[in-house]
Amino acid sequence: MDTRDWRDTIAAAQAGDRRALDELVAGWLPLVYNIVGRALNGHADVDDVVQETMLRAVDHLGSLRDPDSFRSWLVAIAMRQIRDRARRRTPARLDESAPRDAADFAELTVLRLQLEGQRREVAEAVRWLDDEDRQLLSLWWLEVAGELTRRDLAAAVGISRQHAAVRVQRMKERLETSRGIVRALDGACPGLRDLTGRWDGSPDSVWRKRLARHIRGCGYCGDARASVVPAERLLVGIALVPVPVGFTLSLALGGKTAVAATAVGASLGTSAGWSAKVLSALTQPLVAVTAGATMVAGGAYVVTRTPDAPPPRAAVTSPGPTATSAQAPPTVASPSPSPSPSSSSSPSPSRSQPRPRPADAYGSVVDGVDRAPDPDAVPAALPHRPEPGITSTGGAHAVLNHRGDGVTLTGRGYVLVRWQISPKYRPGGLVMPAWTGLRGRLFHVASGGGRRMDDPLPGTPDGYATGMGGPDIGYAVLPDGTQQMWQNEYFYVDGDVTLTVNERGADYGVSVFPTTWDAVTEDITTGPAQGVIRHGLVRDTGTDAAPVPQYVTRANPADPATVPQDSRV
Repeated sequence: MDTRDWRDTIAAAQAGDRRALDELVAGWLPLVYNIVGRALNGHADVDDVVQETMLRAVDHLGSLRDPDSFRSWLVAIAMRQIRDRARRRTPARLDESAPRDAADFAELTVLRLQLEGQRREVAEAVRWLDDEDRQLLSLWWLEVAGELTRRDLAAAVGISRQHAAVRVQRMKERLETSRGIVRALDGACPGLRDLTGRWDGSPDSVWRKRLARHIRGCGYCGDARASVVPAERLLVGIALVPVPVGFTLSLALGGKTAVAATAVGASLGTSAGWSAKVLSALTQPLVAVTAGATMVAGGAYVVTRTPDAPPPRAAVTSPGPTATSAQAPPTVASPSPSPSPSSSSSPSPSRSQPRPRPADAYGSVVDGVDRAPDPDAVPAALPHRPEPGITSTGGAHAVLNHRGDGVTLTGRGYVLVRWQISPKYRPGGLVMPAWTGLRGRLFHVASGGGRRMDDPLPGTPDGYATGMGGPDIGYAVLPDGTQQMWQNEYFYVDGDVTLTVNERGADYGVSVFPTTWDAVTEDITTGPAQGVIRHGLVRDTGTDAAPVPQYVTRANPADPATVPQDSRV
């Protein structure tokens, strides 16, 4: 879920709009339910923790200064409630209160999302994780699914993104061990049957170690590890588990009483999808939300949902793969002597050139969709700007492969951003990296690397495949209006700025290098005679009217993916 689509709703709720508050609670309840449910594995306390999370969010909504940080803020509240619940209860009491005949969250995930094969295996492996790993996985699962960012995850756990990367990697290793156990238990190994003869069927850390030890030394069970797809690829785009019908959430607003609305759902009737009706003014509003109805003390405030209707979701801003875009190759504007899938259409005239702004000042020109130059066209001379030096928090070579990975660049000089797009792992809509917290100036000065990423790859007939993908593996598709990237993109920094990868949808990564004017010039002047597809392109004019890259802001949004395409700096 993208917070930027909820700005107006959040602001209205903070201003006292009850309809907006109801919409906010209903819209974000599924996310909280999935985090808490997976972290506690469907324990009986899930309802209480979800309710306490939403109650605290509503009570303190007025203290939220930046609506863009609502998601991180809400997730952090949920994680605090999960940790507080763990401190309040002993393991013995947890076991005593757990409903043995109820489905755990792993089972709910499999049943409600109709998971099969290795996706089902991942869901069932969660049972074998310890509480701390399961709490972290509840966030990481939603990060990979595109619901959260690495920044959200780190903030919720209360650690840096670097530390979060280490924690996540260790958790993933234990998850893979647990997946091996699930596979082995589904097999027919005689030795494993003998070992589990004394096991009561309840996953725990002791039996996880015993079974893992057996699997490591067993040729039969070890063979089951062949052709295993990494969990992060299996979870991409996976839906949220719907809030179950009959789930009751009681929120006291202006008071601390609660009312259960489940019993009155039938008398209220249902309507297609979610709907909200304010039937009377309330002096001390008390809201109780269920999958069937919402009631308010002192009057009726109704939210209804048919059992099969999904909760409302904010509009997705990042373009996802569609039946058309996944099969059709991306647009390529470079001329070709013969028709090919990569050159069948041209950019629209309205977006074919950088968009000018009034006055010949910094930020007056922003990158836009453009045509590829002739492959043999020698670029103009690159203006030489001062380059005392650039420092990078990622060192001489920063590799940004995961959503939320970022690097801060400070000083005056040239920077290379080298693209690596991997549609063979995950095609679909590509969510572009963003430049945030700009202080000073940032220019897009040149493009090189010997090719645009949509150039046909050498050795493939008639542009059969490009750096953006091919018909056999799918394509990475740019957002409408986004400038086509080259293999190497060069920028000039005068001040400081942070570049963050917003990888979701299509799989990609970038490498970031401080570089020099000499190195840029050498790259862009290398042409087909030296074995590359095309010469580079100079974009810098040497003035403040040189183009500014897309997706740049001077602000520091909680989610860099919310930075607009049309930069205003």
